[in-house]
Amino acid sequence: MKRGISKVLAIAMCPIMLAGCSSPAPEEKTTVTFQTWNPADSGPDSPIYKIIDQFEKENPDIDVEYVYVGSSSHQDQLRVKLMGGEGPDVYGISSGASFDAFRDFEEDLTPYCKTTWGDNFKDRFLESCLSNVDDADGTIYGLPLGQTYAGYLWADVNMMKEYGCDIPTNYTEMLEVSKKLREQGQFPLALGAMDSWLNLDMWMSIAADCDKDAMYDAIAGKASFETEPIIESFKIWQDSFNNGIFQDSAISMTLYNEVNDMFQREGSIPMFANGSWAMNMYTLSDEETKKTFNSDGADHDIFLIDWNDDGKIAPVTASVDVILCMNPESKVKEAAFRWMSYLVDEGQDMLVNQYLEYMPSRSDMKLNVTGLSEDGQQNLDYIIENGKNNVAGTRGIEYAELSNAVCDALEALALGDITPEEAAQKVQQTSETISR
Repeated sequence: MKRGISKVLAIAMCPIMLAGCSSPAPEEKTTVTFQTWNPADSGPDSPIYKIIDQFEKENPDIDVEYVYVGSSSHQDQLRVKLMGGEGPDVYGISSGASFDAFRDFEEDLTPYCKTTWGDNFKDRFLESCLSNVDDADGTIYGLPLGQTYAGYLWADVNMMKEYGCDIPTNYTEMLEVSKKLREQGQFPLALGAMDSWLNLDMWMSIAADCDKDAMYDAIAGKASFETEPIIESFKIWQDSFNNGIFQDSAISMTLYNEVNDMFQREGSIPMFANGSWAMNMYTLSDEETKKTFNSDGADHDIFLIDWNDDGKIAPVTASVDVILCMNPESKVKEAAFRWMSYLVDEGQDMLVNQYLEYMPSRSDMKLNVTGLSEDGQQNLDYIIENGKNNVAGTRGIEYAELSNAVCDALEALALGDITPEEAAQKVQQTSETISR
């Protein structure tokens, strides 16, 4: 109470006793709105909140207004906002077809990059990541926030041993392991096949194992999908449902949060399909994950198999997981880019080396993950080794209509509605209508 009275008296006396006495006007802050589905979730422990807090401390003139939207509705909601002139200043988008489809809503970042990092700014990023964010003339429309690898499988080694199974190395062994697991009432290889993006990830790894050149040439329109390697990959995909490699309910289950939780938090299934980003299971702080996935003696393997039994394991595909874009209609572009550049620099250091959300997109970044268990380090080493020597090419299909056609074909194959030959024919028909 006394403090309040003293403050009032001081203010009242100011014009009488102190010539020119005045309080400085508070500095007006710039608000940057940021919408994404990743690298965050709605939980308070998500690393994005820590990054924002640190950024605001180092940039007291900027407030970041964060908008989280789940992956299932983020892109549709974002498009509506942007078309209505109410979009965020900065947003995250997936690489490939989504990034290309939003080109009208992506600011040219080249001048901002040069001002911030100099003329050689492209040297800061891995070439594999730069190719995901520029166009044919080298114009940069987004910043790559971390790299991911798709096509991996995961196994609970201890559970596999309980069922008398080794980690399979090829299709024939996977078929035998799946049969043994089913006989004991357990899931075989669990797949969230309700998610078309995951189906595409898995098929691309299978198709690249059959013939990566045939797959990428067909995607680029240089060759037909109606070739033997592509048809073979569709057959392997369909046979994996018909022969029981994937669980019976696969087509009606999502990866998040159904299949993923069964493996990570419940510890109730021995194998599932997910990418390199699932390495964050080793860093999550929730009690269920700690108890199940990271308990003493826990042993998990990330692995690849030889899908077509030719003696070589399947390659992975690689892409930028999240591309940061600036809304051309933003009224605070300088502040917006300051936030974007911070997120790919200091923010990415945290996202990679503390949380393993991604692999690095920056060429100057060193992997030094804090507190990683021996089991986690072994799996990280496996990912790094394959990232160096076993990448087929870009993850995903950049042409939206073609991507949708492949995903529709994969679903129809899983349901047994079409043959591999019919799937190839349908996809090729769509491919022929696309301008590349």
